[in-house]
Amino acid sequence: MATEILCDAKYLRLIRNEGWEFVQRKNVSGIVGIIAITNDGKLVLVEQYRPPVGKNVIEIPAGLAGDSPTSRNEGLALAAARELEEETGYRAARMIELATGTASAGLCDEVITLFRAEGVEKISAGGGDDSEDIIVHEISLDQVEHWLAKQTAQNKLVDLKVYSALHFAC
Repeated sequence: MATEILCDAKYLRLIRNEGWEFVQRKNVSGIVGIIAITNDGKLVLVEQYRPPVGKNVIEIPAGLAGDSPTSRNEGLALAAARELEEETGYRAARMIELATGTASAGLCDEVITLFRAEGVEKISAGGGDDSEDIIVHEISLDQVEHWLAKQTAQNKLVDLKVYSALHFAC
């Protein structure tokens, strides 16, 4: 059975392949997630409104590699460093690759590579690029789970990659 394009939009494509329908992200070479812990033991998280779920979502810093003409050949570690700085205002001395896996394998073709940012230093306020409205949170590791529970009680969602970050933060 041939692959069929059901819808081709600016950033996404809806595909039918072997009877399965899924979303394919266009014009990216990879997706990165960053686990950043400050020198005083705080996990750096971001919060932003996500239209697909209609709520603010607490997330680890993350983003796309190769999604613009200036970053077409960008490596994943470089993309992770760029996204961390854009979203949070933290610059990392180095990025250590930790794991690669799917986000929602039944729905989309996204494969995310998680990095640990080491030697992080705050250099700006962060907040994302012109298309983003990101709130930066720095939560003490021993308080993260309690803080997340308070956020969900305020009708926010928590991206499951945050819990992956806690696994790798130890």
